[in-house]
Amino acid sequence: MLLREGLVRLFDEAGFETVGAYGDAEALLDDLESVEPDVAVLDVRMPPTFRDEGVRAAIELRRRRPGTGVLLLSQYVEGTYAHELLSSADGGMGYLLKDRVASLDDLQDAVLRIRDGGTVLDPQVVRELLARRGDPLASLTPREREVLELMAEGRTNAGIASQLFIGVGAVEKNVTSIFQKLALEDSGTDHRRVLAVLAWLRR
Repeated sequence: MLLREGLVRLFDEAGFETVGAYGDAEALLDDLESVEPDVAVLDVRMPPTFRDEGVRAAIELRRRRPGTGVLLLSQYVEGTYAHELLSSADGGMGYLLKDRVASLDDLQDAVLRIRDGGTVLDPQVVRELLARRGDPLASLTPREREVLELMAEGRTNAGIASQLFIGVGAVEKNVTSIFQKLALEDSGTDHRRVLAVLAWLRR
């Protein structure tokens, strides 16, 4: 309850409108007929069992309202949930550790990017997933690995360029090389940036 009320206050300070706040996933899903959120923020573990109710609710929400942004919050890095969220339908998506919500700027940036259809992964989530799964993308250069990690955090090419202090053109070349090495063809329908992250997470 404290986290929920704290988030409502933070969203208010950030200029967002909260259309509903719920104590469990079932209450949220029951209210979907009367509210139309741009972004839903859920705890990974919600009542009654505190296991994966938030993830299940996020997937069901996306099924009922395709395109709705979803931001999952968790106390710990749980790779399976990050993978399930990335695999679910269209629309913005994100996975942040709860410590991240202590920063209003970080939270506001994440919500805006998810609302606009972007992907946001906590840097700690990315690092721990890399550590757990080893380094399956052996063909990537060190720079390409850096670019892929920032792609997994949901950064745009301009954002990656700023972070790495290189030109946008250099980022584009690295992204193209990553797609080629992962055999991700431009089909016109698939989001290759998300597919690149998924290819890495699955190995």
